[in-house]
Amino acid sequence: MKNHVPGTRPSIPMLLITLLCFQALSFAQTPEFLYGDALPDAPELSTRGDLPIGVRTIELVHKDQIDILNSKGGVDPVYDRPLTVEVWYPAALNEGTVAMVSYEEVMGTAGDTLRPLVPFTFKGRAARDAAPLKTEGAFPLVVVSHGYVGSRYLMTYLTENLASKGYVVVAIDHTDSTFKDANAFHSTLLNRSKDIRFVVDELARLGKTGGTDALVGVVDAQNTGIIGYSMGGYGVLNVAGAGYSDGLTQFFGGMTGGSKAIAEHAASNPGYQARTDSRIKAVVAFAPWGMARGVWDAEGLKGLRTPTFFVAGSLDDISGYENGIKAIYLGAVNADRYLLTYKNARHNVAPNPPPAAALEPGLHIDEYYRYAEPSWDQRKINNINQHFVSAFLGIHLKQADLSKYLDVPADSNEKDWPGFKPRSSTGMELLHAGPAN
Repeated sequence: MKNHVPGTRPSIPMLLITLLCFQALSFAQTPEFLYGDALPDAPELSTRGDLPIGVRTIELVHKDQIDILNSKGGVDPVYDRPLTVEVWYPAALNEGTVAMVSYEEVMGTAGDTLRPLVPFTFKGRAARDAAPLKTEGAFPLVVVSHGYVGSRYLMTYLTENLASKGYVVVAIDHTDSTFKDANAFHSTLLNRSKDIRFVVDELARLGKTGGTDALVGVVDAQNTGIIGYSMGGYGVLNVAGAGYSDGLTQFFGGMTGGSKAIAEHAASNPGYQARTDSRIKAVVAFAPWGMARGVWDAEGLKGLRTPTFFVAGSLDDISGYENGIKAIYLGAVNADRYLLTYKNARHNVAPNPPPAAALEPGLHIDEYYRYAEPSWDQRKINNINQHFVSAFLGIHLKQADLSKYLDVPADSNEKDWPGFKPRSSTGMELLHAGPAN
């Protein structure tokens, strides 16, 4: 090919080569998009905070727990229940250090021949095992509970985001309920709220003055928020005061050969309300499961008094909407509560976007739909969740003046919501109701 002479018109092939080279250079200069990064139309509070963050894995053991999977004839043996948790926290990083981590995850479900376990990795913006940032005050604690099945890495877009804003965020791998170790459902029914309570206690212990853990002086467990998705929502609501119905107690007994272990968490149990934890100041429940299956009744929902932010899809076909999540919202009459609804969304209003591995040909479509929403960009849902959860937790755990972001017209199509880019807050509804007493 001849060299192009200045002042003459380049050939079509030369124009094409120049354009492709420019395009390749532009792509090379574009930062890699990771889960939780802000899209151009992301609402104001979705952006990451100013604090660099660290992440570490901790192995916990909850001793002498009921081994419900081996219960027979109403006799409940006990075992030491292992729990793996991931902790994100503000970190003390050297200047110039790039916080980047690789999370190891799997798709599929243990024991499912149609959806076998497939390992994959994805990146996050955190520094593995970095030293925690020590300041004059500790950081509020946030405990995150995944769905059935799921894992502690299911919502890293949110866990990383909150840590960068000055929270210690702990996500639980619920034993018998993860992709890797999924087991009979009654273990999840019994252990979900027990795991959450235990992890709050353990993080308070690790952060207590006088201890030896790196988190000493970093964790303010007196200001705790709990976040749950699906079965995690089932768990966090119970921890916060929504006692289960006697109907669930009877159903559970039928599943387990007569065990009444779950009665400890029922509203009719005189000792249940005495265990309400005053350290928990806020609850976020994404698509909480159970109402459509009789898990709660009116009396049980009256026990929820902790401020709660519900998130739902109007077409949720797992937890139900009108007879499920919205019914919980309406029935929790003694709580200050919100309900954010994504119109035409189904159940996946909480997880990360589908990983690249889920796009591989030949995989079961449900590997993609374990994460994706049919009518929404999952990255946009993630950004909106970051925005509202940041506002809600900021108000209740940090006493921040962020109420303008929650005081919005109910219908997002009516008027641009505060904090949203013009014309971007469409297809949603945000309801608010104060406590009856």
